Amino acid sequence: MSSKLDLPGTEWRGVSPRYIVVDLVGNLVFGIIVVVATSIPAFITGNVYLWTIPASFAIIVLIVLALTPRRVRAMGYQLRDDDLVFRKGLMFQRVVAVPYGRMQLVDINRGPLDRAVGLSELKFVTAAAASGVVIPGLPEADAEELRDRLVELAESRRAGL
Repeated sequence: MSSKLDLPGTEWRGVSPRYIVVDLVGNLVFGIIVVVATSIPAFITGNVYLWTIPASFAIIVLIVLALTPRRVRAMGYQLRDDDLVFRKGLMFQRVVAVPYGRMQLVDINRGPLDRAVGLSELKFVTAAAASGVVIPGLPEADAEELRDRLVELAESRRAGL
């Protein structure tokens, strides 16, 4: 994927392929809960037509699961001179540039599935609430190294303001 945001000599760094497993399991669990919950009215009433609701949700869940590997491969980030650029999305693409000097908090989160496969997510908070960026699926060591580097860059950029 090439765009105007690409700089010569820099490449998009993708998330770990192990994140596919985390995303698949999370979507599968959510999908099972939704399908079971929407099956209850059809089961209780015995109305055959109500089974179309859980069947529709099951089809949507299967489509989401099928697209998960491609969606995860579309995620990436770049460290540029003045900002970090994050991209995600297949149909609806989102590209966010977060200036180092605007970063107020760089946080590492590890959910149970992430910990099981050795991954972390890095969250950036800025003064603007809408610009919060989360990079999921980073190996733990890479997330800690990136956090330390971003904090260092953010402090040096803020000092220059």
